[in-house]
Amino acid sequence: MLPSVDTNDELEEVVGDEALLRPAAQDLCGQLGLEGARIVRFPEGSLPVYAVGDALVLKLYPGFEAAEAVREARLLSHLWDRLPVPTPRLHAADQYKNGWRYVLMSKLPGEGLEEAWPRIPGAVRDRIVEEAAETLAELHALDPGPVAGFVGPPNWNRFMAAQRSAAVEQQQIGGLTSPWLEQIPDFLRSVPLPVEPRRPVLLHTEFMREHLTVDPHDEWRLTGLFDFEPAMIGDPAYDFVSVGLFLTRADPRLLKRFYEAYGQAPFAPRELMAYTLLHVYSDLHWYLRSLPAPPRHDLDTLAETWFGTG
Repeated sequence: MLPSVDTNDELEEVVGDEALLRPAAQDLCGQLGLEGARIVRFPEGSLPVYAVGDALVLKLYPGFEAAEAVREARLLSHLWDRLPVPTPRLHAADQYKNGWRYVLMSKLPGEGLEEAWPRIPGAVRDRIVEEAAETLAELHALDPGPVAGFVGPPNWNRFMAAQRSAAVEQQQIGGLTSPWLEQIPDFLRSVPLPVEPRRPVLLHTEFMREHLTVDPHDEWRLTGLFDFEPAMIGDPAYDFVSVGLFLTRADPRLLKRFYEAYGQAPFAPRELMAYTLLHVYSDLHWYLRSLPAPPRHDLDTLAETWFGTG
């Protein structure tokens, strides 16, 4: 069955080996009373995820991500029926074999917003952005206290300091070139981020089209928000990195609409650019290939291009 996995490189090998993963998923389904259920692998994501029948989703986590598995399971229980759109309902979560863990959850209705976006009329896109903003606002309005015991970081300031010290290396590993790399230290020093969160909130951290679902048969109604594995508690501006990059996609009109529906004056573009560089999953090289290019190759211009509201 599944081998013990201790590093990201080992995980990538296993995730790419469906001949290894599928028998394990089928074995686990049998243990969960779902023997014979049709399982279909989702192609996206860094972890193995399967649709089980028409109503369930099975997600597998290696041993070195056990904390993430526990976090997602507990958050699914905590968030069930508490947001304006559905989140997956937890059905089961536990250890499997060789350090692997699993979470079995309900499957959200509809299809992924990223896949559906090109087919959605412009006026409907505006409404979806507003619904998404209202959902994020409700998430941020929840008291983070009940989940603080298993959702980090334990100290936001120390977490930001660690991200700051590793920022250049992280972008270098991602393939960012010298003209951009050289700007990062001075830019980060010039942006006065709050030492402590202006208000500690439960952060999704990847609030993006890829993690939202819509129903094409019901006027593209927003039907779900998923993937709480990387959730944190921190400053609300941190969540607006993924909003600007992957939901509104550097469209100033849509970002302005998002802020209005969220009920928040826009965060300064330079602040969001700083959080972009300090984000756990930051990859500026990839963003530059995927999003509108700035008229000048400097971080201040890039901040306004991606996070400005016109």
